[in-house]
Amino acid sequence: MVGICSYAGYIPRYRLDRMTVFSAMGWFNPATIMNASGEKAVANFDEDSITMAAAAGLKCTKDLDAEQFGAVYFASTTAPFKERQNATIVAGALGLNEEIRAADFAGSLKSGTTALLAAIEYAAMTEGEMALACAADCRLGRAGSVQEMVFGDGGAAFAVGSAGVIAEYKGSYSISCDFVDHLRGANSKYDRQWEERWIRDVGYDRLIPQVIGGICKKYGLQLAELAKVIYPCYYPGARKKINHKLGLRPDQVQDDLMMDAGDTGSAHPLMMLAAALETASPGEKLLVVSYGNGCDALLFEVTAVIEKFPNRNRVSDAVKNNIELASYLKYLIWREMLPVEIGMRGEEEKLTRWSVAWRSRKAILSLQGTRCRQCGTQQYPPQRICVNPDCGAIDHMEPAALAAGGGKIVSFTSDLLAATTNPPAIYGTVDFSGGGRNMMDFTDCVLEDLKVGGPVSFTFRIKYIDPRRDTTFYFWKAVPVKEVTEGG
Repeated sequence: MVGICSYAGYIPRYRLDRMTVFSAMGWFNPATIMNASGEKAVANFDEDSITMAAAAGLKCTKDLDAEQFGAVYFASTTAPFKERQNATIVAGALGLNEEIRAADFAGSLKSGTTALLAAIEYAAMTEGEMALACAADCRLGRAGSVQEMVFGDGGAAFAVGSAGVIAEYKGSYSISCDFVDHLRGANSKYDRQWEERWIRDVGYDRLIPQVIGGICKKYGLQLAELAKVIYPCYYPGARKKINHKLGLRPDQVQDDLMMDAGDTGSAHPLMMLAAALETASPGEKLLVVSYGNGCDALLFEVTAVIEKFPNRNRVSDAVKNNIELASYLKYLIWREMLPVEIGMRGEEEKLTRWSVAWRSRKAILSLQGTRCRQCGTQQYPPQRICVNPDCGAIDHMEPAALAAGGGKIVSFTSDLLAATTNPPAIYGTVDFSGGGRNMMDFTDCVLEDLKVGGPVSFTFRIKYIDPRRDTTFYFWKAVPVKEVTEGG
């Protein structure tokens, strides 16, 4: 039996009310009022598709043995790098072994389900190994466009294997065709779409029923047998039409999260599947469909193991863990849609010395320290010599994973002069649980959330962007635990 062993969804903390967007840009395109209901999830200034996939992956693999993973697949249409494997960065953030298969999936909004299929095939071909499929997107529409209204940011991750399966994989059916409705060239920042009737009436209305009909015929499946049919479509009218055409009951149709997050691109069908698994019962059949230059349809059957699966409310908790982003202009600045003056300090060289980054890669990507085998003293960054004055052992160190353990605030400050697109910069000193200390940035918080001695968790984020060389450098930041636990 091969199937899903764990899952998680990630929705950024900030939400932008669509009426806030319309209030700012409705004068330019009054028709966007049709899409002005609800709110869209907005990645923080230090988040992108890699950090969101890592956040979902960390939740997904929390209770699993990292040694079991033999593959990591990352899907995105907004991956930060064209020539540097993005999946390897995600694997590093998760603290997985380097003796692992990694691959990026891109070019289509159905790349998320294609990555999941690749993970399923890997798990089926290898005995006892697991594969992680994660997807995330941070797509942009031009100011005043429909895309700006409906697109949201988010990620999802699925661990696939043959032990502890909560949803067994039963089969798939795919359509691949050069149907162009949305398009973004190699040098384009913004999504470009063709006429809306073309997308609705020829795209969604034909391709989704076609792939659902295909998988039903292939496996002798009746739609009435399905507990949930999961598919993305951000046009409410088109969704109603598809549901009517297929004869689906209202309780069979999975909520599309459009009112709470928006269309999260390659991650969207996976995020909806994760939401469906929250309330799934043994024996139920779930059909998840992706859309983009064709469709993938994947059929799963929930097993009795799901009743023992902990922390099932991950997507719904992510929906609740939100704070309003009241400023539309802040959104534009965070996404670099509006130039802003950050002062002379912003002109500082941000050259990454890759030889140094390579030698310190586990300390940087995995937040890995060392622990002395002689006396148990833990230290960060990794050391050859024990810092305990009563020990001083040399080369008796073992790796110590610090990311999951959290820590406590030693000191903090607020800096309005630092070069940042989210002033003030908040940073300080943090003690790691078990030992070790480091200076870190704080994120997803305001100054009032911090107090000396207060607990923090750690999150993988963008440390800085080097615009001159078009590269992004990642590291870990601290988040006050209050900001995490209040929303889940």
